[in-house]
Amino acid sequence: MITLTHYLTLSALLFAIGLVGVMRRQNLLLLFFSTEILLNSVNVGLVACSHYLGNMHGQLFAFFVIALAAAEVAVGLGLLILLYKRKGSLDLNVIKNMNG
Repeated sequence: MITLTHYLTLSALLFAIGLVGVMRRQNLLLLFFSTEILLNSVNVGLVACSHYLGNMHGQLFAFFVIALAAAEVAVGLGLLILLYKRKGSLDLNVIKNMNG
């Protein structure tokens, strides 16, 4: 039987993978994916705790986190497309040297 510990372990593992991705990436698109992994790991933890506590608060909060992630993707991908059109690269070192 799967217990709360299993879900929280999965959530912690996903959070660690996302955190390493945020710390190590030089490409903005992969940095974006890593933040999505971070948000999804938090959602797994929220929904698991909500289920085992028997209330809907964690699931409602996870719903708002999903909505926030969708808005982040919509705005962020637009910015990434604009940066790629202007600079021809999504490398953080190239973008760091932008003037203006």
